[in-house]
Amino acid sequence: MNKRFLILFLVIAVTIALSLFSIVSCSPSSTAVTQMAKETVEEKEMTEEEMIEDESIAEETMAEEEEMTGYMDVTPEEAKKLIDESPDLIIIDVSPKYDEGHIPGAINYYIGDGSLDKAIPTLDPEAEYLVYCHVDSASIGGAQALIDAGFENVYRLAGNYAAWVDAGYPVEK
Repeated sequence: MNKRFLILFLVIAVTIALSLFSIVSCSPSSTAVTQMAKETVEEKEMTEEEMIEDESIAEETMAEEEEMTGYMDVTPEEAKKLIDESPDLIIIDVSPKYDEGHIPGAINYYIGDGSLDKAIPTLDPEAEYLVYCHVDSASIGGAQALIDAGFENVYRLAGNYAAWVDAGYPVEK
């Protein structure tokens, strides 16, 4: 994690906490607030070894989350690379808004009307799948439905369709 970002985050968090504290109890002077914020930042400065350790912990946590869900979240960039490098990748849009725009080559199995559940028995559990929607809850549900059915190679587009569009990648209508 970027050291400057961490320090900035801590300063903001301490400032907000102290602001809330001053609302609830007596109001400390602005000098006292500034001094407390500086002390907190100084206490929280990390050595390079501590930052590497924190980064390792974050990577382990992400791996544990993937094990728990079974699917892997990918960025739009990673999804584009998967699409370009995996010609057999099956792209599933679980959204009711498929006709308003979708990733090229995507097929629509709307999760809300049971289309995905009906399609799962016809899909190859050994194939690779990229699942997305226009909202997280549906794409998470769609990816998890494939995992629950025994599929192993399932990716979910983090940020969904909006992230794909924001990245400037092509869409079909």
